[in-house]
Amino acid sequence: MRINFRKLYSFICFRPIYEPSHAQIGQKGYSRVVYCNDPDYLEAVKLNYRGNYVSTTKYSAANFIPKSLFEQFRRVANIYFLVVACVSFSPLAPYSSLSILAPLIVVIGATMAKEGVEDWRRRKQDVEANNRKVKVYGCNNTFCETNWKKVRVGDIVKVCKDEYFPADLVLLSSSHEGGVCYVETMNLDGETNLKLKHALDVTSHHDEKFFKEFTAVIKCEDPNEKLYSFIGTLSYDGKEYPLSLQQLLLRGSKLKNTEYVFGIAIFTGHDTKVMQNATHPPSKRSKIEKKMDKIIYLLFSTLVLIAFVGSLFFGIETKKDFSDGKLRRWYLRPDDTTVFYDPKRPSLSAFFHLLTALMLYGYLIPISLYISIEIVKVLQSIFINQDLDMYDKETDKPARARTSNLNEELGQVDTILSDKTGTLTCNSMEFVKCSIAGTAYGRGMTEVERVLARRREVALARRRGDPLPETGDDVQGHEGDAVDSGKSVRGFNFRDKRIMNGQWVIEPHPEIIQKFFWVLAICHTAIPEKNEETGEIMYEAESPDEAAFLIAAKEIGFEFCNAEQTSITLRELDPRNGKRGFRKYKRLQVLEFNTSRKRMSVIVRNEENQLLLLSKGADSVMFQRLSKDGRQFESQTKDHIKKYAEAGLRIMVIAYRELGEDEYNTWEEEFSKTKTYVTAKRDELVEEVADKIERNLTLLGATAVEDKLQKGVPECIYKLALAGIRLWVLTGDKLETAVNIGYCRNFGAGIIYVIFVEDSNFNYFKIFRYACSLLRQDMEQIVITLDSPDIDALEKQGDKEAIAKASLESIRKQIGEGMSQINSKKESGFGLIIDGKSLDFSLNKDIEKSFFELAINCDSVICCRSSPKQKALVTRLVKGETGKITLAIGDGANDVGMLQEADIGVGISGVEGMQAVMASDFAIAQFRFLERLLLVHGHWCYRRIAMMICYFFYKNIAFGFTLFWFEAHASFSGQPAYNDWYMSFYNVFFTSLPVIALGVFDQDVSAKLCLKYPFLYLEGVENILFSWPRVIGWMFNGILTSIIIFFLTTKSMTKQAFRRDGQVVDYEVLGVTMYTCVVWAVNCQMAISINYFTWIHHFFIWGSIAFWYIFLVIYGYLPPEMSTTAYRAFVEECAPSVLYWLVTLLVVICTLLPYFSFRAFQTRFYPMYHDRIQRKQYEGLETENSDELPRQVRKKLHLRKTLMQRNS
Repeated sequence: MRINFRKLYSFICFRPIYEPSHAQIGQKGYSRVVYCNDPDYLEAVKLNYRGNYVSTTKYSAANFIPKSLFEQFRRVANIYFLVVACVSFSPLAPYSSLSILAPLIVVIGATMAKEGVEDWRRRKQDVEANNRKVKVYGCNNTFCETNWKKVRVGDIVKVCKDEYFPADLVLLSSSHEGGVCYVETMNLDGETNLKLKHALDVTSHHDEKFFKEFTAVIKCEDPNEKLYSFIGTLSYDGKEYPLSLQQLLLRGSKLKNTEYVFGIAIFTGHDTKVMQNATHPPSKRSKIEKKMDKIIYLLFSTLVLIAFVGSLFFGIETKKDFSDGKLRRWYLRPDDTTVFYDPKRPSLSAFFHLLTALMLYGYLIPISLYISIEIVKVLQSIFINQDLDMYDKETDKPARARTSNLNEELGQVDTILSDKTGTLTCNSMEFVKCSIAGTAYGRGMTEVERVLARRREVALARRRGDPLPETGDDVQGHEGDAVDSGKSVRGFNFRDKRIMNGQWVIEPHPEIIQKFFWVLAICHTAIPEKNEETGEIMYEAESPDEAAFLIAAKEIGFEFCNAEQTSITLRELDPRNGKRGFRKYKRLQVLEFNTSRKRMSVIVRNEENQLLLLSKGADSVMFQRLSKDGRQFESQTKDHIKKYAEAGLRIMVIAYRELGEDEYNTWEEEFSKTKTYVTAKRDELVEEVADKIERNLTLLGATAVEDKLQKGVPECIYKLALAGIRLWVLTGDKLETAVNIGYCRNFGAGIIYVIFVEDSNFNYFKIFRYACSLLRQDMEQIVITLDSPDIDALEKQGDKEAIAKASLESIRKQIGEGMSQINSKKESGFGLIIDGKSLDFSLNKDIEKSFFELAINCDSVICCRSSPKQKALVTRLVKGETGKITLAIGDGANDVGMLQEADIGVGISGVEGMQAVMASDFAIAQFRFLERLLLVHGHWCYRRIAMMICYFFYKNIAFGFTLFWFEAHASFSGQPAYNDWYMSFYNVFFTSLPVIALGVFDQDVSAKLCLKYPFLYLEGVENILFSWPRVIGWMFNGILTSIIIFFLTTKSMTKQAFRRDGQVVDYEVLGVTMYTCVVWAVNCQMAISINYFTWIHHFFIWGSIAFWYIFLVIYGYLPPEMSTTAYRAFVEECAPSVLYWLVTLLVVICTLLPYFSFRAFQTRFYPMYHDRIQRKQYEGLETENSDELPRQVRKKLHLRKTLMQRNS
């Protein structure tokens, strides 16, 4: 039978009885009234509550067009083109209105279509959710199946096992005795453990027969987003009963281990708490995208500048046309003009010319840039999602790009801020050692201990001058007493024949050992589940630690096997007769663990009628609660705890107390009264009362559990270090545990514990030696802590203001001493270790910059005992002070703030649920996949996006400036060099597809070489490919290309006989020739820029050029009224001319020579990182040893580190 917690209490959810303080019901914020089982009641209809239909779409059929258009025209470039399109209907336009409207409509329409498709997918999910089936009481006094969307406030709903709750319900009763049910809330908070809910006593026995006459009124709080609070009252049968969170079943959670429940719908649709919490995550834009906006503004400025210059010269030339009654350019008829060309009013004409020029040179702004980047990023995300090398077979979880906006940021990460437990480690706890009655049990060695022992052996061998031990040898010196249990038990890696197999009864203190394992088997909130096939009992625990304790107690002989009502049953060994039997313990109170209490206690009554308080918690709070007589084994236990922490184990102190009847009754009366308060300070008051009973404890011992490192973490951290990425570890572990884990490294065999940042001098051969060490033996530690006698004395006095002042000064002093230590020993390596208490003061605005300066000058940083808020604040500090890309990675709900604060949040779908994943930008199953995500996909995405944007600006400048040169050649007349449709199709058809292929498929080196040579990643960290010099260089290349195309074409053709009849080149032919040269030049420029050709690249590049000729032919055959200057220009004039083809060939070669020459010179004398690898690959010198760095690379890395230290 299932355990019934109906009469148990916890700090998270108490069951208050009605008190006068409940009077806030009915006031503002607490005005909701629900008429149960009577939603058609007149008063209920008047309230007009929302229905249960839910929509998560961004648009509706009515607002899609206006709202989507508003989103599109928030972009500056789109607004510009819209204005140009509107003005194009006036006589000022240098081209037809349709030719500018068409590409704008195509681009905006394609983006709107993308938005529409994504929203349609969301709508399909909504339709599926709204049409799920649920049973509602009503028709013929029975439960009838209906859709979720038809559930109304006040309906009685029946939910069966493994079904989701359709609305927020108040639990009336369940299939379990006492109205208990179990709920999985993974969709709400990401936690995988089951939550216990129970109905009020007055309704807990109701079934379908009772509902025929059942009527009641619920008054409760208004809809809000608070998942962990609920206040209400149930008016039934003339009495009022208080409602709490224990009776609330939230929409989106699932019923588990319970056949069915009955509940009243109180919040429906968008009033439910899950929908009230449905806010959009913080908006993140990549630094490249922000820089791209600045480049757009630069191009706008250039556009205005050249338009102004053209208008100035146009005004000067116009003024000269009519001077002293003489006509200079008589063929323009300056004596008979319009306002657009009037020599008598040159200033006005120049102004109108400025408007014309602003439209004409609009092709400097790439109209298709935004949509092209969006398409590329979506396709890049698909490749990330489908990468089998980031697929975890064990959990069946692939990598997921939850947003495509930050792909290129993955290639520019400077600092990683990582959680440890569940992120670097498995969060799969194993019970390894324990200390009971001052005796250490558990003879096996943990992996950390093996590494530390080997380190001592190596140091001893070096001092003696002996040969170093073989790296494959494991230290087995302390394993002599280890015994094999015969089978491997998950969560239990304890070996000690002294207390296993019932041998504990002959130990010196068997009664203490017995109480120790009572605490492990009874002090918890786990649920036992029996496998019907094997008969084995499994535990549904709230944390891996708790499950490990229960498994350890079971293996030693204290099996938690069942529970009935408020009693719990153990199957344990009776030391008097040596037989195993069942013993029941009546569980009276459960004082649950929380982050402020750092402990958990239960009060039970055993079969001998003894009242026992069993407690477990952190050593920092447990030792101060011991009685004078209960400290018998304190010294030995502390020694063992220190050794366990040095071995990287997680510690929990175990204690108990025997209570007297009068003492318990007096305390229980006060406790029951306090926990019924409905005030904001209720939890604090209850904690104060609980603290009174959790005193004068007797120490039993301590547990030590091991959290293994995830597979591949050492190699991953090593590669990230080679890539120049710094790692900050923010952990909740004890300082000793964090420090000793930091010392561990991989010696070749087995899994090891590792945290690593980087070597101060970027000496990669030295890094290879210490590849997986955050702290090294030759490294000096700077420890910042407030554990000093002066601070302790002030804390005992209780003067908070004095404590804060003294603590701040102490931290300031320690930071100053640390900086002095670094400045005096610049050649030494330093590791900074700081605990959470000290971190609070270090993040004070007055000294946070000093703290950051100290941290950035250290090779390693470990922040231990960090709270979720501190993690977020440290992330904000690093992001703000460095100005570089930060990446936060974590797996638990306590990492959400850190993930959202960082530039990139990566969630690990681990044991602690999915909340971190739901708040992340990218999701992976294991930490080791971060290596491929950054070094391969990050490097590629950064390179592709950077090259793509630079090329976009290049091709538009090359095209736009040919218009400027032509207009200058034509006295700034405003006459475009090309046909209207040539210009309109340039960005849409003739040059857009090759750049998309570049953004999706290009690779400077293969994935294998990206992993083999991690220093390639520095191109992104240093932003080499999208720096201002590089962007301006591409712009200059565009201007140079336009100069070559215009002047070489005009000088080669204008004075030559072009046709067989001797006629020279006219305006139409010159335009076609120049445009042909532009199309060839920019596409061939793309061809020589690509490093990795696929058939798609070839198809798009050469296909775009071929499409230009096809378009010329088809468009030229249209009637002259439509084709205008293009009428048969190619077929009859250009194609038959040898000069046309020769000029095209000559001009294209000349436009490619500058970039080709620059790249040849750069590759030979100033190569980038990828140039070196490509050259080695082409010359056949590429080696398998990824640690061999070119000498120039090592010098550059050392220079980079030196500059970073100076800047800090």
